[in-house]
Formats: sequence, structure tokens, C-alpha cells
Amino acid sequence: MDAQTTPPPPAGALTPALAAELAALLGDRFTLNIAVRRQHGSDESSYPCMPPDAVVWPESTGEVATIVRLCALHATPMVAFGVGSSVEGHVLALHGGVCVDLSRMNRVLSIDPQDLSCTVQAGVTRETLNSALADSGFFFSVDPGADATLGGMVATGASGTNTVRYGTMRDNLLSLTVVLADGEVVRTARRARKSSAGYNLTQLFAGSEGTLGIITEVTVRLHPQPEAIAAAVVNFPSVGQAVQAVIQALQMGVPLARAELLDALTMRAINAHSHMGLAERPTLFLEFCGSDAQVREQTGVVQDIVAEHEGGGFQWATRPEERRRLWTPRHHAYFACLQLRPGSRAVSTDACVPLSRLADCVVETAADIDASGLIAPVFGHVGDGNFHCVLLVDTADPGEVARAEALAHRLVRRAIDMDGTCSGEHGVGLHKIAYLEDEHGAAGVGLMRRIKQALDPLNLLNPGKVVPPAQLAAATTMPEAT
Repeated sequence: MDAQTTPPPPAGALTPALAAELAALLGDRFTLNIAVRRQHGSDESSYPCMPPDAVVWPESTGEVATIVRLCALHATPMVAFGVGSSVEGHVLALHGGVCVDLSRMNRVLSIDPQDLSCTVQAGVTRETLNSALADSGFFFSVDPGADATLGGMVATGASGTNTVRYGTMRDNLLSLTVVLADGEVVRTARRARKSSAGYNLTQLFAGSEGTLGIITEVTVRLHPQPEAIAAAVVNFPSVGQAVQAVIQALQMGVPLARAELLDALTMRAINAHSHMGLAERPTLFLEFCGSDAQVREQTGVVQDIVAEHEGGGFQWATRPEERRRLWTPRHHAYFACLQLRPGSRAVSTDACVPLSRLADCVVETAADIDASGLIAPVFGHVGDGNFHCVLLVDTADPGEVARAEALAHRLVRRAIDMDGTCSGEHGVGLHKIAYLEDEHGAAGVGLMRRIKQALDPLNLLNPGKVVPPAQLAAATTMPEAT
């Protein structure tokens, strides 16, 4: 089927017949309640609420497959939902339909320490999984900050604070169970650590944001708990010097476990939010792990590098409770920043560039923010070239929204011009659709469309996200609520 003739999703999404069939199948795990629907039509983005027509709570892959078959029979759109922590409009029901809430699929199915892997249902959150692993000597490494579900983390290609050492969600995937648009169930791989048999179906669904299938089970890699861990907080005169210190440490082969940058405004926000007394200067949150000897060596090298870049004011923590005290404010940075302007909404950016261009990108972006007059703290995972700006806007002020969108656009263009990406970890959702062709080229986006058409010919799975039909223009402004 040609990309230009891809059918748009149907109007009039939920028929009485489909509602009756879903109610018969699920009982009280099916609802038309408007308050529940509005909750499932919102995320952490600045977009207005766009609720589905109904919400369902399956408890097994089989139930998801039945729900999908019924929706496909009635040509009704479906949106998979985890905890709603996304920031790019991923779960908004642009065309109504049925929201498939996977939160009750929350069982840890198997833990296999000898194979360094485990399998969970898609609704298991990362904190729940690590609690289940607490006595095993292993842990799940991907930490995006929010207590997101593993299914959602796969769907958005999540990463986070541990990425510099352990990799992203994509790097830690072994296998998926996915329900396709017609209700067929596919297991993408076995549990072996590697395979050269056929196409890489596992990675096809990673980052697909529910547009190619609904992920119901996830098998991930586990990592052994390090013998020793040390955390440090250190401040710098400028964000450029802080970034340069991280780049130099990585280029010298220091195996940093975490390397997070928070600018002075973000530090002010977390001091107020978490009742801390940290210096309100550009700050690095660092973590080192390995044997005792390795940690001592790593920290010694980094202290010398920090001194070269005029950093100082080290605070150290080695005991678990001390490390939690230092790291908790970083994990709460996003919500702390929202309190800098109560009542505002956040337009959150997510640029990622090669390490060699990171300092330039951060410094140029900071100057752009100063010139804009917007309140926009900067923080991010500088160890892998990824950083965020939280643009705090009054969504009732069209002029302010336009300035924020223009600043976000310049940041994306800056990142792509530096051979980077429009999204290092948040995903495409609604907000980044317009940039895919700039990043991947017309041929690349055309291939994505053909994959979408092959797997979801009726365009029922999270329609309007990632790669829309070619005839639908991608908007760079906030859509109207339905």
C-alpha cells in the first residue's frame, strides 16, 4: 500500500457493540467513567487532555490479544498505557478509542541469576523489579527517574542516569512478547545473550511507542551489584566547565557509573523542593563503582580533572543511605523545577549530541535561554551527551507558548546540526514528529511508514504518533483538546 493512501484512523471510535463485548469480557475492568478517561488522556507533557472513549485493564497476554482482536474487528483505535509519566504526548488519545492500561499486568514472571536475566509483565515498574531483586545480588540498571513501567520504558526507548555505564533500555533488552494489530502474539527472541537468526524483531519494537504492537512481557539483562559505590556532588563556575570535566574523564577511560549535570537554577529548585543546602552553582552528580581499589583510583583521577576545570566543594557518600540522600534531589529535579513557577506547564526538551559537541551545545543553549526571557532550568545525563531544558510556560499565553516552542525548535535544530538527535530518551510522541525527516531523511521516514503500514494497515495502534500518514501534516504547536 502506498504511503499516500494510508487510511486515517476512523471517526466514531467506540461502538455500542464493542463496549458491550469488552464489558462482557472484563466486567469492572472496563469503564466509561469520564474522570478515569481524563486521567488516561493526560501525561506529563504540556498538551491538553485528550481522553479515550473507554479504559480497560487486562491481566494477561491472552486478554490483551482478545481486546486487540475485538478493537480491530470494530476498527477502533487503541492506546497502550503504563503510568502516564511520558512528556511528549505519547498516551493522548488523539482519535478516542480504547486505552489499554497494563498496570495490572504487574507480575515478575522469572528471575534467572545464572543467566543474568529476568522476565516481567509489561506493567511491572522499575522500582518494583529492583525490590524483587534485592536479595539476588543483581539489579536492573535503567533508571529514567520516574518509576515507569518496563513496557513503557521499552516503548519509548528510555534511558537515564545509569546509561553512561550500563546502556539504555535498548541495550538491556533480550526478548519481548508483543500483541500485533490483528491480535496475533509474537515472541521476538529467546533468552540467549545473542542471536544472528533473522531480523532483530526485539529492537524493532523498542522505541515504537505502541504504534507497531502492544508489549505485554519483557525479558531484560541484569547486572551484578558492585562491591563498592561512591557518590559525589561537585560544583563549577560554569556549565561549560562542568561538561568539559565529564568529557575529559570519559576520554581518559574513567568508567563513570553516573554523570549528571544540574545548572544553577535547577540547584535552586531542588534546594527549595528537597530542603537541601547545596551550592546554587552548576553542579555535577557523579557515581563510581567497582572494587574498593577501583573506586579509589577512579575518584582520585576525577578529583584531579575537576580541579583542572576549577570545580570544588566536593560532597562524598559511600553508605547507601548517604548516597540516597545525595541522589534523591536529582531524581526529583523535574518536579522541583515545576515549582519554580507554580501553575505553569513544562515544555520539556531532550537533545542528545556526540560528546565532542556537548559543551558547545549546552553553552549555546544556555545563552539562547537567557536571551529568550523564559524560565528554563537545564539538567541531564551529560555522560552520554543527553540534556534537557524544562521550559516553564503559561499555556494561556499564546505569545509565551510560541517563544517556548521556538526555543525548543532551535535546540532541536542545533542538536541535529551537530549530528545529534531530536530525542535521546523521551521519544517522539506528538512533539518531535516534525523533526524525523530532518534526522533520518525522507527515505528513512518512508521506510518507517512502510513498516507501520505492514504491521498496522488500519492505523489503529496509537494513531498519530511517531510516523503519521504522509498526508497528515505534522504540527509543531499544541493541538486542541478533543
